[in-house]
Amino acid sequence: MQKEKEWFEHWFDTPFYHILYDYRNDDEARHFMTNLVDHLKLAKNDKILDLPCGKGRHAIFLHEKGFNTTGADLSENSIKYAKQFEKAGLNFDIHDMRNPLKGSYDAIFNLFTSFGYFNQETTNIKILKNFKNALRPGGHIVIDFLNLEKVIENLVPEQHISKKGIDFTIRKNVSDNFIIKKIIVKHKQEVHHYIEKVQALDLDKMKLFTKAAGLEIQEIFGDYDLNPFNKSHSERLILLMK
Repeated sequence: MQKEKEWFEHWFDTPFYHILYDYRNDDEARHFMTNLVDHLKLAKNDKILDLPCGKGRHAIFLHEKGFNTTGADLSENSIKYAKQFEKAGLNFDIHDMRNPLKGSYDAIFNLFTSFGYFNQETTNIKILKNFKNALRPGGHIVIDFLNLEKVIENLVPEQHISKKGIDFTIRKNVSDNFIIKKIIVKHKQEVHHYIEKVQALDLDKMKLFTKAAGLEIQEIFGDYDLNPFNKSHSERLILLMK
């Protein structure tokens, strides 16, 4: 019997996901990547892994900046789209970050709240160990996560959004240590139901996972300008590990 797909395998492979989030700002992504690689003092042709990479916007920009870049993602549709941009020094592969990584890298980036998707907290440690095992000596791991306190404080229980003839109803809540987003899509007389679910992880939890994986947090940032993290005010929780 075929194993049922998990929420992220199903939702991220739909066209509705990309339509709902088409507002994501490429300029902001480039700004963050520029700040990050400058701060890490990465050298030209250093190897960077962007996992998961989505349709490749971060990976493409990193390659343009002179880095040997691999983008990997579990979504077959996203990787199929990203492969049109492949060239020397820029590759895209299907990969589940719960599985050991191939190759070795000077930096591994996990961006835009792509952590904590799974039901078991031990899986987070397994993923960090996979990252650690693929890291070259002196390399860096960057986890770009949400700031839990700020997200909960500003949680909007229900939203209605219309885009490209599609109506989205989005309901959010916190339950059983997960931030849950239920997405109802109405399109051409059809109704589709999807879910996003991410573990409600704060800095203390992330520190426990990091230690258990044999890693060390070097720096903690609160936004894409790499300002210091403040749990009450910061937009993001960005961890730099070694």
